[in-house]
Amino acid sequence: MNPPLLRFTDKGIYCEAADVYLDPWRPVSKAIISHGHADHSRWGHKNYITHHQNVPIVKHRLGTIAISGKEWGETFSVKGVKFSLHPAGHILGSSQIRVEHKGEVWVFTGDYKIEDDGLATPYESVKCHTFITECTFGLPAFLWRPQEEVKKDINEWWATNRANGQTSVLFGYSLGKAQRLLKLLDPSIGKIYTHGAVENMTQVLRQFADFHQTELVTKDTKKEDLKGSLVLAPPSAHGSTWIRKMTPFVTGTASGWMAFRGARRRRAVDKGFVLSDHCDWPGLLKAIKDTTAEKVICTHGYTEIFSRYLRELGYDARTEHTQYGEEEDKSPSPALPKGEGVKNDEVSL
Repeated sequence: MNPPLLRFTDKGIYCEAADVYLDPWRPVSKAIISHGHADHSRWGHKNYITHHQNVPIVKHRLGTIAISGKEWGETFSVKGVKFSLHPAGHILGSSQIRVEHKGEVWVFTGDYKIEDDGLATPYESVKCHTFITECTFGLPAFLWRPQEEVKKDINEWWATNRANGQTSVLFGYSLGKAQRLLKLLDPSIGKIYTHGAVENMTQVLRQFADFHQTELVTKDTKKEDLKGSLVLAPPSAHGSTWIRKMTPFVTGTASGWMAFRGARRRRAVDKGFVLSDHCDWPGLLKAIKDTTAEKVICTHGYTEIFSRYLRELGYDARTEHTQYGEEEDKSPSPALPKGEGVKNDEVSL
């Protein structure tokens, strides 16, 4: 029996035939990187290969490294194994990694969403025999509303706060979520300010997208200037001395986890918006069906529940442990938040 095309090792997902790793979490000689979030693109590899949009992102985060960029669908071979990158729709520059060898095709998704957010290159379904999928939100409870509805809610929230003389502080991960929120904001309401981490990453990405004008919050920024404005900041800024400059302020956060009751209270924010850069339950199921894959490997999220449901549907589904899931929009563990139960009939349909 031939060894699997991709193996899960203590360093990462390994293609032995090519001696290449996909999104490895320990230093290796050659790594193909799906996207720029810290849990998927780590420091220490000798050579990095990724989509060309992701090159400046990874360089910004990791510094001077040996890295090369590829186009969507561009085939490149390593020791006779064919690789290509395909849009994952997760964030700018995010890719699925297609691996083909001796007639067998595997696809590793990294992180992905099938909804077109108008910013990242839209998700592309890739046919394969084995599909390696995340299932960050792999529960039937996760059903995303259309982005346009969430956009309306965010801008109405900001307008109300402005009318009340308050600064709106909206939290989102500095790579991906913050830029998506920036695209959704209505600048006619007021001025958009940014935390340094958000501003620096947004400047890196302006070459790929037309973002609204922003202004960095500095030590010279006055409270009077911020009043009625909206400030985009990473979640780590919440509760910091930096945020005191915003007083009086109202806080909001955008995350898929806001779909859970009590999530806003646990994060100590005034308003929660359900907006994720990952698939919801129907999105995961559609993505898997469209690949026509018979084998599915679930890597991070609600892996046990989701893989069990896939087996009930007839897939050869299993789980594998990885070190992905440290990005802020992912649960620190696949356990349900306290008090959030899921009925058996919700996962055994």
